[in-house]
Amino acid sequence: MMTLRQVEVIRAVMVTGTIGGAAKLLNVSAPGISRLVKYTERSLGIRFFQRQNGRYFPTPEAENIFEQINGVYKKVDDLSEIISKIGRGALSELRIGSVPSISQVMVPRAIERVRRRYPDLGIDINILKLEEAIDYLLLGRGECVAMSYRLEHSGLDFMPLASGELYCIVPPGHELAGRKQVSAAEITRYPLIGIDPKDPYGRIMAEIFARSRLDYNITIRARFGTTVCALVKAGLGIAVIDQFTVAHGGYPGIELLKITEPTRFDTYIAVKRGAPLSLHVEYFIASLRAEMRAVEPSRGNGKAPAMRGRKK
Repeated sequence: MMTLRQVEVIRAVMVTGTIGGAAKLLNVSAPGISRLVKYTERSLGIRFFQRQNGRYFPTPEAENIFEQINGVYKKVDDLSEIISKIGRGALSELRIGSVPSISQVMVPRAIERVRRRYPDLGIDINILKLEEAIDYLLLGRGECVAMSYRLEHSGLDFMPLASGELYCIVPPGHELAGRKQVSAAEITRYPLIGIDPKDPYGRIMAEIFARSRLDYNITIRARFGTTVCALVKAGLGIAVIDQFTVAHGGYPGIELLKITEPTRFDTYIAVKRGAPLSLHVEYFIASLRAEMRAVEPSRGNGKAPAMRGRKK
């Protein structure tokens, strides 16, 4: 039997025609090449080369062996190429989902990290509501979903991402514009734009009013936080929004006011229970967690999310 190292050395001599050339090709010493060639010939009882004028020529009886060696070497090259492609992500696809509030700013920043790590990776991103996320995972359409809430489901596991806060957003020129903070009671005095309080995401926004037993009226309802921001920017009212939707200046043209009452909430990654995660999705989760924790209230510099600089 020949080892892969012996195959590599014999082929190098065959290709270059000299011991010195083989040594340079393999970046090893010439005496080591010479000894291994002699040992291989002796152990197999086959003479591989004839030496003429300092060059090595294959013997007639070794021609078939060299043909097989080239075949083995090609297989090794093919294996190396496949490993390289896997390392770049060329043979895989990252399939992930996210609720709208996290998909606006945080997911793209995490995907940027993933793309740098795996430049050839196929990526499929789905923006999902709660009822869609469950089937998305259980039916194997994707590996994970970034969520701003968790639920009890026997088929799903939830891993923590980061904590966030809520902000009041107002259009430029509004009488609250320019203030650093506002109370929940003050917010209820103005026309509100928001998500349906029965929606899990909308419930997060409504909680600040429920805790203080404040009556409020949502004059315009929208399904997504980005739509809420657009309506506020148009001057149609004010709203309460999560910090991840508007982080890093993700929605310009509105002003952010800190809410005096506690508004902290948690976000999660949902995965199918018992399903193994690919290396690519593990790296995406780690990247998303890093991006979101960089703007966590307890880790940041105390400024509104739109004022933060990028952290890596």
